[in-house]
Amino acid sequence: MKQLIIVFVTWLLLGISTTANASEKVPILVYHSIAEFTGHGQKELYVTPENFEMQMRYLRENGYTMLTFESWQETENVSKPIFVTFDDGYKNNLNVHQIFHKLKNDQFLPAATIFVISDFIGRNNRLSVRDLKMLANSGMFSIQSHTATHPDLTKAANLDDELKRSKLKIEQITGKPVIALAYPFGSYNNQIIHHTQKYYLYGLTTTPGPYIKSGLKDEYLQLPRTYIKYSTTLDQFKEIVQTK
Repeated sequence: MKQLIIVFVTWLLLGISTTANASEKVPILVYHSIAEFTGHGQKELYVTPENFEMQMRYLRENGYTMLTFESWQETENVSKPIFVTFDDGYKNNLNVHQIFHKLKNDQFLPAATIFVISDFIGRNNRLSVRDLKMLANSGMFSIQSHTATHPDLTKAANLDDELKRSKLKIEQITGKPVIALAYPFGSYNNQIIHHTQKYYLYGLTTTPGPYIKSGLKDEYLQLPRTYIKYSTTLDQFKEIVQTK
């Protein structure tokens, strides 16, 4: 009987440990344009809709849970947590909405974060106020900040204006809290972290690699992200999104 109790307790502890450490790494992906490249801009900042759909289908078929920063706490509770983010708020991100609708089912709820430059909202190639409201109300998108004018924050004259003005404008449009900031060009330093934490809970860099919990001070304000590029193959994508 004593041996049975020891076996049961050992099994229980192992079970708890397995759940807690189910995902040692949390991939955070960064995209820009989801469209065919037509010769304008940087080719590597594009991903074709066909390739993007293939990547998202891989996530669906392999048990990933797509999260936004409002549900960050779920990273320790769900199977294979992953964050899909988009910088700049390009109009072609509406292609993501269509692809998500195609892939959505009872077992898989796509979710993504779009970091918009608040002063660029409504420009010819950018998401409009109407677009942002639709996406925010779809249940699949979180609209967050990429500053007001997209400066290199390490050289910006008025950090508080860039951070606060963007947050307030986006919140006014979507009616939802803005809690995450993607640093333009991935540029940040201790001063920027100090100002960012006045307005946001999370700060996103472009330092490649998955998030691995460290417990260090301000780790949520310097989260890593890995670019998914035009040239990224499906095999490379599979390696990037590994959670073990």
